[in-house]
Amino acid sequence: MRPLERHRDAGAYALGVLDAADTFRFDDHLMDCPPCRAVVAELVPTAKQLAAYRGRTPPPVEPLAAPGPGLIDRLLGETVRLRRAGRRRWLCAVAAGVVLALAAPATAVLRAGGPGPEQITARDGRTGVSATLTARGRAWGTDVGLRVRDPHGGARVCELVAVGTDGSEQTVTTWRAPRESSGEDPAGLSTGGGAALPREDIARYEVRTTGGQRLLTLRRP
Repeated sequence: MRPLERHRDAGAYALGVLDAADTFRFDDHLMDCPPCRAVVAELVPTAKQLAAYRGRTPPPVEPLAAPGPGLIDRLLGETVRLRRAGRRRWLCAVAAGVVLALAAPATAVLRAGGPGPEQITARDGRTGVSATLTARGRAWGTDVGLRVRDPHGGARVCELVAVGTDGSEQTVTTWRAPRESSGEDPAGLSTGGGAALPREDIARYEVRTTGGQRLLTLRRP
């Protein structure tokens, strides 16, 4: 076998899918090929994880985040079938597919903090109230931060209400709007709170006075 073909067997060797004769030949090849030794050393931990996945139920993760035992078995079966058919050019690609399928959950876990924060900015020309709202999905509902500017507040008490797609309402936070002459933050007042509604179940947010006057609507995109 040509040296190039030996190099292509590194992934299959690490996964343990070479037959006995090819394994023996690749053992000899490794003694004289530092690049292949480096590749095998890098893939061996992943191969061990693959072996651990086989025969047991994968841990609970997001849908499609981890390959099930059936997928792994099919890929390994395809690898063996291709070798028996003599299609050696495809072996490395199939072995690499198994490695990538197993490696994918690591990326998914690293990113599994939920979707990124959603930001909404709006201004009501009638009332002059403007605000920037930041919403983050949590296991318990939605975490909301709000910076609001109310130039004509007059020390009135306001509230932020989350309105669900089903029409239900939940008060997120309340505050007293300072007078413009009070010297408080001219860029706006910052407050925050939470709603038990999941973020995707919220249609819009409304800034209102506690007397029921709507001052500003912030609609989710």
